Parts: sequence; structure tokens; C-alpha cells
Amino acid sequence: MPTASLSRDKAYARIRDLVMSGEFASDEPLSERSLSDRLALGRTPVREALKALARDGLLTIHPMRGTFVRQLSFDDLREIHELRLALEGMAAYLAATRGPTEGLARCAKELRRVKSRASIDVEEAQQIGWTFHDELFRATANGRLVQAYDNLRAQSGLALQKMSQYNPDRTRQAVSEHLDIYAAVEAQDPDAAQQRMWRHLSSAFEARLNALGAVRPRIPTTGGKRS
Repeated sequence: MPTASLSRDKAYARIRDLVMSGEFASDEPLSERSLSDRLALGRTPVREALKALARDGLLTIHPMRGTFVRQLSFDDLREIHELRLALEGMAAYLAATRGPTEGLARCAKELRRVKSRASIDVEEAQQIGWTFHDELFRATANGRLVQAYDNLRAQSGLALQKMSQYNPDRTRQAVSEHLDIYAAVEAQDPDAAQQRMWRHLSSAFEARLNALGAVRPRIPTTGGKRS
């Protein structure tokens, strides 16, 4: 790969990590010069990375004002939720068709350990939950689906930055939902895996909106039978 492409990819990855870690305030313009100095990279790859991150929905470029971390609206959250229903529902279906991987089995073991405790470590459970979703996509053996999920995952993470804390009861419920999805994958029941994923995502979306205090119309989830 040419050196210019390597520098651009490196700038993209590092700036994206900074954005996802909440490094920048919402009203803080991202300076090409300061990022170039901070990352020890040229301004051209930094500029290209900022444009790419804007195309991927993580940044917003305001002419004459600068580049900022994108502030997600209710419509953004709705679109992310609807796309997650499509992609992650398909991932659960395909994973169940192919059967569980070692990575998914490890996640299930960790989730059971978390669930068995009298009190739940919310941060730990959230991290294992994200890993579960990642492993579910890997279990599909579909590289294009994994690639499509990568950007969606980043936008979901950006939305989660607004939530100062997670509800322990909802977190414990999410752990159980992940284990239910895994049980369907283990049983190689793709329809049940897909339905359970849809229910999990819809419950998570409702909890997120409640935590953000969003005022919104009713959002359709999915049709079809319940498993």
C-alpha cells in the first residue's frame, strides 16, 4: 500500500478513536494543525481523514466554522435503530444457521458469570455486550456484513456518549437478552435468533430514548411472529 494511503488510514483510525472516546467537546472545532501535531502526521492525511469521518456520519463540517463531532438528532437515532434491526437481525439469523463460534461461546460464558452475581458491574456488562455483538457478526462468516456493521457500530457508540450512566436493571435485562439470543444460535434456530435480536434492539432503543428524555412518536420495530 502506498505511503500516502497508510498515513491517511492511520489518521482516520486514530482520529476516530479520539472521537469515540469522547475526547472532543461538542462545540470544539477539530483543527487540522493541532491534530497533525498531536498525531505526528501530515496535514493532508489528517484533512482526508476528517472528510472521510464526515462521510461516515461521525463528524459534521460547517463551512466557515469548522469541523465538529456530530450531534445526533432523534431522526439520526431512529435511522441507526432501523438499520441495526436490519443488519443485526440478519447477523443473528446467519450465525444461528452456521452455529456458534468459540468467540460467541466465550462471550456467553462471561455473560453467565456477570448474571450470576448479586450486583451487576454495569460497565463490564456493557463491554461484554458489545463484544457479543461483534462476535455475532464474525460468526456470520460474511465479510461484507461485518464491514457494513463497523460504521454503524461507531455511530451507535457516538449516540451512547450522551448517556451519563446506564440503568443497572436494564443492563441485567440486556445480559439475559444476549443469552437468549445465544441459546437460539446454539440451537441453530435462525428464526428465533432473529426475533430475539429484534426484541433486544427495540428494548435497548426505548431505554436509550428514555434516558435521553427524548420526545418522539412511536417507532415501529418489526413484524412477524414472536419466539
